[in-house]
Amino acid sequence: MANCLKDDKYNLINVANEKGFTLAEIILTAAILAFTLASLLALFVSCMLLNDASRNLTQAAGHAQFVMEDIRDTAFSNIAPKINSGDWDWDISAITGQGLSGLRSESIDAQASGSDPLDVTVTVSWQDRSGRNRQLELETLFTEQ
Repeated sequence: MANCLKDDKYNLINVANEKGFTLAEIILTAAILAFTLASLLALFVSCMLLNDASRNLTQAAGHAQFVMEDIRDTAFSNIAPKINSGDWDWDISAITGQGLSGLRSESIDAQASGSDPLDVTVTVSWQDRSGRNRQLELETLFTEQ
């Protein structure tokens, strides 16, 4: 009875047991912490996937620009015949052969239509991490100067 105080007429309060948390408080705190950590983990994974998709799109745009520059450096009279013969239709081995780092299942296809101006479309196709097919197209007009 040394650690007890009298509350009302008949109730005694044990002062020694008033210094900690109750089981309900600990369980509630653990549940909130688990929910918060799970949410942060999901956010982290989502950001990683978006970062990967952004990196792939940027790399594909760079490859398409590389091909467009290569086409631009070609004499105008040779552009359409070279495109039609498949000079700029590259698979992953041709891409890495140009010194570029390829994407998963990447291929580059160039198409031309018209005469002057010549409408050129470069299409880069690849698969993302989940196996979905992605595609990026760049289109421009070339004219004889």
